Amino acid sequence: MTSTVMEAMTQQPRYRVKRVYDAPDAEDGRRVLVDRLWPRGVSKQAAGIDEWAKEVTPSNELRKWYHADPQTRRAEFERKYRIELADEGAREGLARLRKEAAEGPLTLVTATKEPDLSHVPILLDELRETPRADRR
Repeated sequence: MTSTVMEAMTQQPRYRVKRVYDAPDAEDGRRVLVDRLWPRGVSKQAAGIDEWAKEVTPSNELRKWYHADPQTRRAEFERKYRIELADEGAREGLARLRKEAAEGPLTLVTATKEPDLSHVPILLDELRETPRADRR
């Protein structure tokens, strides 16, 4: 095997995070919207979204509950969101996103003003973890 092939086999999947209001660029690779609701004021064409992965986003109930008081609910939000991500539909969505990221850059796109305080870091953590079925 050539060294280039070996590098490709051992590279970690590349995930990026961008706000939907930031212009798409060539380095984004596949752009996946990871919000439950479509962003206000952004056309589908302008967003440059390849996929809308609703199944890996917090439920409407959880999202509304967290946004009511994010300062004090962060830890509980993370716990509840990870429970939602253990659901079969979410696990399938995570597996699909992992596969896409293994094939090339994957950009998680969100409308949230502060991605670091949103569900996105938790989602990234889950995407980077080895799925339970693969842990042996």
